[in-house]
Amino acid sequence: MTSSPAPTPATATTDKPPAGDGSVMTRRIGLAAATAALLIIAFMPALPGLPQAGQMMLAILAFAVILWMTEALDYAVSAVVIGAVMIVLLAISPVPGKDAAGAMMGTRAALPYALGGFSNSAVVLVAAACFIAAAMTTTRLDKRIALQVLSYVPARANHVAMGAILVGFLLSFIVPSATARVACLMPIMLGFLSAFGADRRSKFAALVVITAAQTASVWNIGIKTAAAQNMVAIGFIEKQFNQTITWGEWFVAGAPYSAVLTIALYYIMTRMLKPEMDHIAGGREAIQRQLAELGPMTANQGKLLGITLILLGFWATEGVLHKVDTTTSTIVAIALMLAPRVGVMNWKESQKGFPWGTVLLFAVGIAMGSALLKTEAAPWLARLIVDYLGLANASAFAIFMLLSLFLIVIHLGFASATGLASTMIPIIISVMQTVETPGINAIGMTMLLQFVVSIGFILPVNSPQGMLAYGTDTFDIKDYVRTGLVLTAAAIVLLVVFSLTYWPWMGYMTTTAG
Repeated sequence: MTSSPAPTPATATTDKPPAGDGSVMTRRIGLAAATAALLIIAFMPALPGLPQAGQMMLAILAFAVILWMTEALDYAVSAVVIGAVMIVLLAISPVPGKDAAGAMMGTRAALPYALGGFSNSAVVLVAAACFIAAAMTTTRLDKRIALQVLSYVPARANHVAMGAILVGFLLSFIVPSATARVACLMPIMLGFLSAFGADRRSKFAALVVITAAQTASVWNIGIKTAAAQNMVAIGFIEKQFNQTITWGEWFVAGAPYSAVLTIALYYIMTRMLKPEMDHIAGGREAIQRQLAELGPMTANQGKLLGITLILLGFWATEGVLHKVDTTTSTIVAIALMLAPRVGVMNWKESQKGFPWGTVLLFAVGIAMGSALLKTEAAPWLARLIVDYLGLANASAFAIFMLLSLFLIVIHLGFASATGLASTMIPIIISVMQTVETPGINAIGMTMLLQFVVSIGFILPVNSPQGMLAYGTDTFDIKDYVRTGLVLTAAAIVLLVVFSLTYWPWMGYMTTTAG
């Protein structure tokens, strides 16, 4: 395992739900509960075996989790607040490793803890991914690819669902943001429905829209650069183990799982949301009309496609054909996209809707996770989890399944997979370092559990792509929930199958296959 690729975002890169979700009362209660938890944990009697700085970080962890679960603050605002709280509380704590009576850390020493995430290469990749997604939107290359693929799909209801899956899969390779991919697809699907007179609230409409959104989530698992939350795990792995996971290694581990889950998704959606019609009159013509409106491929679209495919080639062959790390190759690609004459957009165009809040959230999330590890808060919490669940000598399979079920359940309360990864991956790493299971592969297990972080299929609010789909008003929330529950059950069954067969055979769970 070697170096790291480019991440997620775009015009709406992170897992940031639309502003205004949730009642004002819920947000006020959430902010009050987060503040109360912060103060209670920070100033309660010292916890045995935990440095004061670690106790402060546990308080900040509780504060962040409640803020993100209740959406009490906008995610970008929450990042600023969490960073400020980290500086203040760590400043009044002794330096970790010194005795409680020692000199306080002070703001100068506390500042690197809060800002440490900004020096992580994964944050550069997240920002770079925003530029890639902005280029796709500016040139409309993503729309062209989607329409081109759909133009070959037979005008039958189930085939259109298959086409939505295929488009989502292909865009996962070149648009490093689930939100951007779905944001591109929704208008196309709605125009498609309207062009041949399908009822906006029909089962057919629900089928194609929900399928498009869930495909984005499924392929967040199999493709490292498809989602920002994957970069969170990579950032922590690089920091803790001084190693990384290449794009190709991630793909070999996760793509088979995503591929099988995609097949399950198709059958679940087409059986549970049976469309009212089979053949769609005028379907192909509607797509051809939209393609004609786009006109021939532009020079900028051709250049962007070329740059993106070359970049994808560099990601996929890292550590195999060359030693150029993904961060470097991505930065060079962004420079080319912005360069005069060669590039496809100027700086002003790249900034339209650029989600700087996403980059800020990501950096602060990394900083918080790193601080949990440095102040011994994460290892302390991990020891509690290991003792309470009896994981010390449990098999790799038992550890994986218990933590997987926990992550799937807790994801119900999160609208941000990035927030979930930021809070849980440091603890998972510490759990892997605490258990005594012979030969356990800490890096491989962390990667597999990061796959599980993307399993948020049940509620639209569990992902921004789900909220984008819900915003089309093409389905009742009960349709999303009931299909999401079955898809989650299928995902869990596949976790069991893969963690008993493929992943152990490949050595991802223990250092000795078998």
